[in-house]
Amino acid sequence: MTTDMRTRLAGLELPNPVMAAAGCAGTGRELAQFFDIARIGAVVTKSVMLEPRAGRPAPRVAEAPSGMLSAIGLQGPGIEVFLQRDLPWLLSRGGRAVASVAGAGAGEYAELARRLSAAEGVEMIEVNLSCPNPAGGGLDFADDPAEAARVVHAVRSHTRSDIPVFAKLAADVPDLVALARACVDARADGLSLINSVRAMAVDPRTLRPAVAGGVGGLSGPAIRPIAVASVYRVHAALPEVPLIGMGGVRTGVDALELLAAGASAVGVGTVTFSDPSACVRILRELEELLEERGADRVADVVGAAHRPVGAPIGAVLGR
Repeated sequence: MTTDMRTRLAGLELPNPVMAAAGCAGTGRELAQFFDIARIGAVVTKSVMLEPRAGRPAPRVAEAPSGMLSAIGLQGPGIEVFLQRDLPWLLSRGGRAVASVAGAGAGEYAELARRLSAAEGVEMIEVNLSCPNPAGGGLDFADDPAEAARVVHAVRSHTRSDIPVFAKLAADVPDLVALARACVDARADGLSLINSVRAMAVDPRTLRPAVAGGVGGLSGPAIRPIAVASVYRVHAALPEVPLIGMGGVRTGVDALELLAAGASAVGVGTVTFSDPSACVRILRELEELLEERGADRVADVVGAAHRPVGAPIGAVLGR
């Protein structure tokens, strides 16, 4: 039996639930030399900004136990280059484009949404809320549900109705469920979680922070249990809201875990630095796992961890 791997995210149908996570694949060029990027569900681009940004100075990356600490600083060429060079290239390869956006205020996010909506080929917009809010005393937009909602509302108000808007949430916030509710109330069509977790390392040779700026973002296997718990909690609170789960996914088993927690799709990120073909490997492993379990559709296992303990396999698979 072959499992139907199609998944739906707020009206958008993807051929399978495996996506390249934002920030780890650029716009797909780096991965395209290792596999056909049209094979995966979508490529979530590195966050696009209005103007070019150089990002933080070196050092930007440091090793962490079971993970990676990074402080890139939202480096990017800006919206013009994305629309004229990067998006056409991705579409020419058959890739499905999810554009991550980042800005310094609701006005910048709104303008990005307007520009992307006017372009052909953007399937979804993902709102990166882990950006410093200049008016918020250095806090990220994700730290304040009201500010996050303001940004999401601005994006949704300037995005074509046929393009879903997903808000990307951080787990290390005062109240994740309150943040999720605020974004949905602001008309987010779905949620992506989690972003990297704020963390720090000190270089034992210099006794200085290991990455520029001191605090960076921890990603990789170390945060996967946090990602699973975050998806589980948000799905329990908002079961009708589609979720994209990410954080430390390395194998098909990891992907299945996030799906069972409540995600309808899974982002693959840090592992691609050591295994550039990880997306297609994980997709193959996930499909094999679902077939072994007799799942007719990938959707059958979404949220399975919330179903009654001891339920027969048919009930677990939603039959």
